[in-house]
Amino acid sequence: MLEFTLLVCVLTGCWQPKLWTSLYQHIIYKSYAFFIVSSLYTFSISQFMTIVLNVENSDEFIDSLYMMLTVLVAGYKQVYMWVDRKNIMVMINVFKEKPFAAVDAHEFEIQKKFEKMVQNNTLRYLILVITAVISTILMSVFTAYASGNLTYKAWMPFNYSHPVLYICVYCYQLVGMASSGIVNVACESVICGLLLHICCQLEILEHRLSKMTEDERTLGDCVHHHNLIFEYAYTVNNMFAKIIGLQFAVSMLVICSNLYRIAMTMDFVIIISLIMYTGAILTQIFIYCWFGNEVKVKSLQFASKIYDIKWPALSNSCKKGLIIIMKRATIPIEFSSAYIVTMNLESFVALLKMSYSVFNLLRQAQE
Repeated sequence: MLEFTLLVCVLTGCWQPKLWTSLYQHIIYKSYAFFIVSSLYTFSISQFMTIVLNVENSDEFIDSLYMMLTVLVAGYKQVYMWVDRKNIMVMINVFKEKPFAAVDAHEFEIQKKFEKMVQNNTLRYLILVITAVISTILMSVFTAYASGNLTYKAWMPFNYSHPVLYICVYCYQLVGMASSGIVNVACESVICGLLLHICCQLEILEHRLSKMTEDERTLGDCVHHHNLIFEYAYTVNNMFAKIIGLQFAVSMLVICSNLYRIAMTMDFVIIISLIMYTGAILTQIFIYCWFGNEVKVKSLQFASKIYDIKWPALSNSCKKGLIIIMKRATIPIEFSSAYIVTMNLESFVALLKMSYSVFNLLRQAQE
């Protein structure tokens, strides 16, 4: 389960490989993970100190704020994934146990279909973020590096005017920026992968209910499976609610600041880079809302799927059990960010409207 997604997590220092069990390998990976997380947090600290000490106007404040928030959230996600790794692994391994585990060829095909969807979505998201990172690096090389400046204004506790120190600080900023993007891909792909597998379980349950005419004794198992799906979704929501809520808040601020910078700048290279970066940020929120909406729709469609069962061939007690399941299925499985904003397409549209309203307020204040 989530094999490709967990490979991305390994590359970002969020997930130590299973086969790396020796002390030597453990030390190597811990050092690698510490390097990634330290690059993220020191980057955020340097941006914060710039805001405190060196910012003189709103433009400089926005330039420093948007990247500081993005990298800070990425650092929080990496630490959370590392600390809560065992619980996340338990949530993934649940799909290998009854009643979630596939038991026949058709159910294995359903699992394979959804696992392929998870892999494709992770790959597409990774390509988008890498494209945004590359465009930012190219923009930096042709603008900041050519003029001897840093990609992002930052406070450093030393003088980096020496060529060697300048190159080190310059590369360190690019590493922090790139790491934050890949860490976001890893964390969000895990969350969305779990959401897709909830949809997978609902489809497997539909298949098991369709075979009810062959053996009515499986009704109790199906009721138990349906209850466990609701409990599993509730657990996933609790586990990642803080990450999703923080991401919603930060993404709105970053989108506002990027729209403001796009409207204010006249440099074509910077505009292209900002558009790519804004697209990646919008994708972060969109995938949460899209897959949260998919789970909601799938859970609501579950009741109508029960109508396809051959009801005349069932006993009265079995029909009553199916009616109870249908009644339960009228309440959808919904995910929320910090129990405030529901993860669906309506919330995504509302976020865009709110971001545009704040952008207009910033522009009017500037004028």
